[in-house]
Amino acid sequence: MLETKAKVTAVDPVWRRVCEEAVDAIRLEPLLGGLIHSGLLHHATMERALAYRFSLKLASGEMSEQILREIADEAFDSDSELGAAARSDLMAVFERDPACHRFLQPILFFKGYQAVQAYRVGHWLWQAGRIDLAYFVQMRVSEVFGVDIHPAAKIGKGIMIDHAHSIVIGETAVVGDNVSMLHSVTLGGTGKEDGDRHPKIGDGVLIGAGAKVLGNISVGQCSRIAAGSVVLEDVPRNTTVAGVPARVVGKAGCAQPALTMDQILKTE
Repeated sequence: MLETKAKVTAVDPVWRRVCEEAVDAIRLEPLLGGLIHSGLLHHATMERALAYRFSLKLASGEMSEQILREIADEAFDSDSELGAAARSDLMAVFERDPACHRFLQPILFFKGYQAVQAYRVGHWLWQAGRIDLAYFVQMRVSEVFGVDIHPAAKIGKGIMIDHAHSIVIGETAVVGDNVSMLHSVTLGGTGKEDGDRHPKIGDGVLIGAGAKVLGNISVGQCSRIAAGSVVLEDVPRNTTVAGVPARVVGKAGCAQPALTMDQILKTE
């Protein structure tokens, strides 16, 4: 059985490593054998495993696992970018989170990763015009994971949301590639205005815990937003902002703050 899976996944080094780690994990903790087999080793591809996880976590009395599994399978089959983004996000978590030691951890245990992958299915539904079903996915992701991402929001690849408690990302928000954020981050509006009303986050930005970025403003690429800041104005690229309201307090400190995850403020 395992040899068959290895042959199928040989061209996918990420999924192959997940499966190898899964076998080792069962050896170390046999009591997790059922969970790991059903969640990982039973599936020939990472996409199938993610679809299973999506259906298992979001199912409720209102929507069965079977229906949700069919929705997720359709999404992954229709758009290969969903699988590519899932792999990029997985690598982002593994490389940036010191608590992540194996590829299988985010898929099985990290709600930030799982919430982002569920959002991606909801976003696919939104783009396909299946608006109410996309809203249902948003609702269930919020209820299950404590992460509220509007399905119309646009989020790039290589995203890492650490701890992922009380995350809010609004309808017209845009998040670039390789962005890292911690818990209790809000990318929201400033009131009841309609239209384009949410932040645009550039590539490589690091957003600290509890930061609030409000309004249709731009955060330049490779910038840092300090924990607890309230950002109401545009942030220049490669800078650090801090405070309430946030002000520029120095350079970003490194070329890729979202990758280094260095949150120590060094004012100039």
